[in-house]
Amino acid sequence: MTAQSNSKQTKFIFVTGGVVSSLGKGIAAASLGVLLKSQGYSVCMQKFDPYLNLDPGTMSPYQHGEVFVTEDGCETDLDLGHYERFIDENLTRVNNVTSGMVFSEVLAKERRGDYLGNTVQIIPHVTNEIKGRFRAPLEKQHYDVIITEVGGTVGDIESLPFLEAIRQFEFKNKLDAMHIHLTLVPYLTTSGEFKTKPTQHSVKELRSIGIQPDVIICRSPMAISTEIKEKISLFCDVDRDSVVSAMDVESIYDVPLVLENEKLDDVVCRRLGLEKKAKELTRWKEFVRILHDPTLASVKVAIVGKYVELSDCYLSVVESLKHAAADNLCHLDVVWVNAQDLETQGAEKYLSGVSGILIPGGFGERGIEGKILAAEFAREKDIPYLGLCLGMHIAAIEFARNVLNMSGANSAEFAPDSAYPVIHFMDGQDNIKEKGGTMRLGSYPCDIEPNSRLYEAYGESQVEERHRHRLEFNNSYREDFESAGVVFSGLSPDKSLVEVMELSDRKWYVACQYHPEFKSRPAKSHPLFRQFIAAVKEQAGVQQVLFSASK
Repeated sequence: MTAQSNSKQTKFIFVTGGVVSSLGKGIAAASLGVLLKSQGYSVCMQKFDPYLNLDPGTMSPYQHGEVFVTEDGCETDLDLGHYERFIDENLTRVNNVTSGMVFSEVLAKERRGDYLGNTVQIIPHVTNEIKGRFRAPLEKQHYDVIITEVGGTVGDIESLPFLEAIRQFEFKNKLDAMHIHLTLVPYLTTSGEFKTKPTQHSVKELRSIGIQPDVIICRSPMAISTEIKEKISLFCDVDRDSVVSAMDVESIYDVPLVLENEKLDDVVCRRLGLEKKAKELTRWKEFVRILHDPTLASVKVAIVGKYVELSDCYLSVVESLKHAAADNLCHLDVVWVNAQDLETQGAEKYLSGVSGILIPGGFGERGIEGKILAAEFAREKDIPYLGLCLGMHIAAIEFARNVLNMSGANSAEFAPDSAYPVIHFMDGQDNIKEKGGTMRLGSYPCDIEPNSRLYEAYGESQVEERHRHRLEFNNSYREDFESAGVVFSGLSPDKSLVEVMELSDRKWYVACQYHPEFKSRPAKSHPLFRQFIAAVKEQAGVQQVLFSASK
């Protein structure tokens, strides 16, 4: 019997990369998600990573960049942040799968006897486990399209079980599954020509394991010519219009429009039997227009951290600031400040001239005293301040030391014997030995006090925000802080946990225990970031105008 496609059947798109890593598979996949969702299709996205860690939660930021946290408390790859921001959907733990998760589950099944005494092997046991996870999002709801990105590069030994699982899946679902391969097409300035051999070899590697790509996305410094597309089409056995040029662009938010211009969504819809519908990209295009508007003023915001040489460590923070700047019709000028430099050279040298100061989340003692100096500088100079997670701890420590005269006030994380532990471990967190997935993670409610900066930002009496921490404000000092002018404007519903503190006698000084950066979206910035940038604009003397499409 000949297989027939069912238009109501979920369609599966697999995205792999070749030649080199970090070509932008996640952005390309998310951009395709934008184009399909703009036509009214429901889209879900997944990331399959070949590393053996159960999740990236215990990895060094230098190795993996930011850890993105989902609503249900899963520590995931930073690409899930791109997915959420682009397709404007909250993802969960089923959307990030690692080899560690797969092998752990296979071994658990073997121990339980689920395999009935059979020899457990990569094929079929591991590949079956992987294939089951391709469909896992469908257990809760139907999606028209599921886009699955495989981390790493074709040819890596670690990714072979995933690629074999994809081969098997595509063979069984020929009309409802397709494969997109992203490769590098370098441009040699010495000879003034593009080179297609890296792409040819990457596709050859993919075909050697039984996968024929349906679409090849060519990453290059500039748009590739029709002749180059025809050459790749000929040597790689793909249709001419399925060779897509993805040139370097100024912003990642340009990529959906580049791929739209290349008609990638037309190719995908035709290949999967999806009806081609009119797209609604008005808000996205307006957001991109604002990003590139040369007539808009720029505002300087200092991000004070210890990983400032690697911006991926604070990826969601930077993107949230960009969203907020666009909503406030201005451009963002990030000033990266290494917290340790403040300890040796003072805050004035690095922070004078900025109109806003942000201290992001983090762990470890390195640079803490420099961050405290930054918070003090913001409070004394009345510069808008936004503290995120650790940034709230820093604000509390600085206030305790310099306003409440609690000499040596600190966090139990850095100084367990401090006489004034204004930040301490949450109940049950101080004795935890295992690090992975054991913090307070995921979405929790926060009650908001009226007549506060927090309420002014949200306009709601309760919100849900995502957390990733072990320590909290020590309630033993709550009265001392309140009597000195601190407003605890956000509390857990039972009033036991401080979620947000702000200073009522400053223009805009707000610090929160949670991570609002995980919920910001293009053309729909997070309320706290939006109000922070509004205060930064006022500090800089820039006229206040909001992007009306976000309201």
